[in-house]
Amino acid sequence: ELAGRKLAISFHVAGESGPMTWHAKALTTSYVTAPGAGSKGKSEDEAAFPYSTASWFFVDAVEMMAPANSFAIVAFGDSITDGTASTMNGDDRWPDVLSRRLHAAHGNRIAVVNAGIGGNQIAGPAEYSPQKPFPGGPSAMQRIERDVLELSGVTAMIWLEGINDFSRNGNASVETAQNGMKEVVGRIRARQPQMRVIGATVVSALGSSNAAHGSPEQDDKRKALNEFIRTSGLFDGVIDFDKATLDPQTGGLKAQFVPESTTGGAGDKLHPNRAGYLAMGMAIDLDLFTPKAQGRR
Repeated sequence: ELAGRKLAISFHVAGESGPMTWHAKALTTSYVTAPGAGSKGKSEDEAAFPYSTASWFFVDAVEMMAPANSFAIVAFGDSITDGTASTMNGDDRWPDVLSRRLHAAHGNRIAVVNAGIGGNQIAGPAEYSPQKPFPGGPSAMQRIERDVLELSGVTAMIWLEGINDFSRNGNASVETAQNGMKEVVGRIRARQPQMRVIGATVVSALGSSNAAHGSPEQDDKRKALNEFIRTSGLFDGVIDFDKATLDPQTGGLKAQFVPESTTGGAGDKLHPNRAGYLAMGMAIDLDLFTPKAQGRR
């Protein structure tokens, strides 16, 4: 029985690796041998692994045989889904909180897949390729098949995205973000009509110290997108992360959700800390994912 357990994967790269696919900010420590040391996967000697990294390489998903009543939920989004500013090795991102709650409610027949990529956007960049790489990865519109539709057993997707579209790296209009959401949801309906698509409101970045975020103009766009998510009827359900994290007095994140969890630093007023992610995970109505809801569209 593997459900809910941590999984360790060992691999050996023979010769020069060249460029490697990676999950840059896995926020989990992995251990690396010295160059040329050979395969040490069976070694339990800590001296065999003198280096460490907080990134994962090559492996992007693990699929397994599961009982017929098992199901998976994909958390689809950007760095706030990926868990930036949560605790190193703490497993306290909001999808982690959701996973623990669902396991407690439904037992080990559920998986929560974290498909967050730091810097990711709904619609941008216009082109993503080896010749034109972008730190935020391919847009949601470009990666929906790979990261959601091609996975096995997915019955629902939670989509939290948009803050980077409005950043200085994106400069998108509200209409561009809305149209991107409509197109992606339409493709899901066509390919997987029984999959429930849950929209999540975007948390505030007002006053962020991040140079690409934080302006009032960007926040106005965020508010407009949130209104669309709440009222358009595009989604099968809505999770109001904005309400769970917003300080109505300042228009930004609540003060207790700002300090960075791993470093203890001041935080950037863009990424919630572990307390903020806990509030987000606890704000999710689990009835969205009950067997009855899963069969309802």
